[in-house]
Amino acid sequence: MQVMWTGADATALRDALGVSQPQFAKRAGISLSVVKKWARRKETVQLPAFYAELMGTMLDQATPEQRLRFFAHQQTPRVAPASSSLEPVQVEIILPVSGVEMWSDDCTTVAHDLTRRDLMLDRREISKALAGVVVGVPLLEPLERWLVRYADEAPIGTPALATGMQELAELENTAQAFREWDDRFGGGLRRKAVVGQLDEVNELLRDTREPHVRPRLLRILAMLAETAATMSWDSDEQQTAQEYYMLAVRAAQEADDPALCANAIAGMARQLLSLDHYGTAVQRAEHQRERAIDALELIRLAQDRFADRTTPTVRAMLYTREAWAYSKLERPSAFRRAYDKAFAAFSDSDPSADPYWINYFDAAELTGTIGGRLLDMARRDPTFASEAADSIDRAIALRKPNRLRSSALDQLGIVEARMIEGEFDEARRLGLEALDTVEQTRSDRVRKKLLKVYNRTEQLVKVGPVAELRDRIRPMVGATA
Repeated sequence: MQVMWTGADATALRDALGVSQPQFAKRAGISLSVVKKWARRKETVQLPAFYAELMGTMLDQATPEQRLRFFAHQQTPRVAPASSSLEPVQVEIILPVSGVEMWSDDCTTVAHDLTRRDLMLDRREISKALAGVVVGVPLLEPLERWLVRYADEAPIGTPALATGMQELAELENTAQAFREWDDRFGGGLRRKAVVGQLDEVNELLRDTREPHVRPRLLRILAMLAETAATMSWDSDEQQTAQEYYMLAVRAAQEADDPALCANAIAGMARQLLSLDHYGTAVQRAEHQRERAIDALELIRLAQDRFADRTTPTVRAMLYTREAWAYSKLERPSAFRRAYDKAFAAFSDSDPSADPYWINYFDAAELTGTIGGRLLDMARRDPTFASEAADSIDRAIALRKPNRLRSSALDQLGIVEARMIEGEFDEARRLGLEALDTVEQTRSDRVRKKLLKVYNRTEQLVKVGPVAELRDRIRPMVGATA
């Protein structure tokens, strides 16, 4: 087993795999600049432990021929420059906000540091690896302690600069417009605009202590932070997304908005449930299980603290996240109990009593989310495929025409469900329709879903309708024949 990796070793692995630098960076989940630096500095760079383990995993997953090519390189004598010595590579990665730091400073300080750092970053230099995402006890324990502590403390402030009611209304309308744009298209095209607006609201918040103004500013801050989190996640900036979710939780709690706080916590849970993982099949399964347990703890925390202060729609959304976690944990009975509760709660929904930001969670979203989780289980047990397809089909029929990202995810989901059922002609037909929707969104989540559908059809390349669909997908995911 290769333990120590240098830049030359990583480059040799890329050559052995026969992929370009951009393809290698995408497969490894790291920035292109890091791959180029490894190639440039060769033996003078020793990879940190995380990246060494990642390279080892990619080597383990290589074909026998690719491994032989790599080991042939290892047998070639290499002479390092006399004036150089091995040193750790300086990877351009912004360190994450730890669980303790996020909950120790005041909300405006956290928001100021996060937005300024985010606005100054060159997005090309961000590592897309999962190393920066806080998980497990460092995520859960500080959050739970802070929620309990803050509930017993009243915010203290003194009157300062005045903010007019018209200005507040305009800021609220802007936050709503950004959220609706994200719900419609997905992707991070307007992410910087959201972060900039968030920074401006935070500056107002730092100078305002009026009792009738400060909660509204905090609520606007929370809504913008959650939109920034969704857009960051949809741009595959996982660490940044989690930090914005944490900020949204803080701001919503300080605004005394339990429903918005619960929604932000649910967003954190959904992100954990959606993470891709590296390593062997066994390692990936274990990581998935650990993150599902983390997500379930987050949802239970939100339910215990806020469920009795939220609307039925918000409670239904929380139950779907609980069902999602159970599906990942391969507990179908618990999954069904949770989704039965979700439908029961949703039947009591009153849109006129709901805050606008939960409007995304309509009948289509409820049905589509459950259908997606049935599809997760169908990949392990094909008997769930028909039920998954029926649920997703209902969601597609219910989707509003302007919800492109959700529609694309639904359509790709039903394609996969029909393939599991063996309905290949129908899968091809639905797949071609789905691609028209995919092309209208810049969502990274949609692109990843498309790539997964493509990869999962690899065993069906000799089936005519599937082969035709793969030919159509291939240029959209940058795959080679």
